[in-house]
Amino acid sequence: MHLGYTDSRHYLTALAAAAPRLESVSLFVLPSFPVLAAAREALAGTQIAVGAQDGHWEDSGPHTGSVSAAMLAEIGCELMEVGHAERRRDFGEDDAMIARKAVAAANHRLVPVVCVGETTAGDEAVEVVGRQLEPVLAELPGNARLVIAYEPVWAIGANRTASAEHVAPVLSAVREACRSRSGLTRILYGGSVVPEGAREMIDAGADGVFASRSALTLPGLERLVAAVAR
Repeated sequence: MHLGYTDSRHYLTALAAAAPRLESVSLFVLPSFPVLAAAREALAGTQIAVGAQDGHWEDSGPHTGSVSAAMLAEIGCELMEVGHAERRRDFGEDDAMIARKAVAAANHRLVPVVCVGETTAGDEAVEVVGRQLEPVLAELPGNARLVIAYEPVWAIGANRTASAEHVAPVLSAVREACRSRSGLTRILYGGSVVPEGAREMIDAGADGVFASRSALTLPGLERLVAAVAR
């Protein structure tokens, strides 16, 4: 909810124009629900994928205010984010619910973007993240594509990226937990991602970054892309 409808459309138009300069990395954007159709239109013909910030586990039914994975697929989405820390905090979403959403996404050929992360810096990150991922990995078909976004909740909105020393063991544990999967699995780092820290996260074992505030302007996004591409 950082950008309104008009500002989101302006951003997407600028992003589409810049797409040829951003082809050194894989990119996806997850706009708010009302902007999804405009995003698909603006980014048609580019390499940038479009997904939603959430979705329901049922295809239809009495779930007022929710949007199904089936509908997201119907309008051309390619990804569906589930389990963001703010969804867990504000709506009480638990690990079992998030696993159901991830399966629903995969059932409609959407790539689930599963967010995990410990709440405070004092938590045992490897243990917490492992517990959050367990039901997802148990229920999601092994050949389904998957993106895992590790976001230490205490680092979201902070002044700097978490340290590589903290992040590396978590990423290593996540990769080991996914070792038996045959579907393409990408592991991203999120949480106050800045260009100066993006490369450090790649060196710590991330396949990429999961950015919000630092990518809300095109120059900011281009700096992140350059850092990751290096």
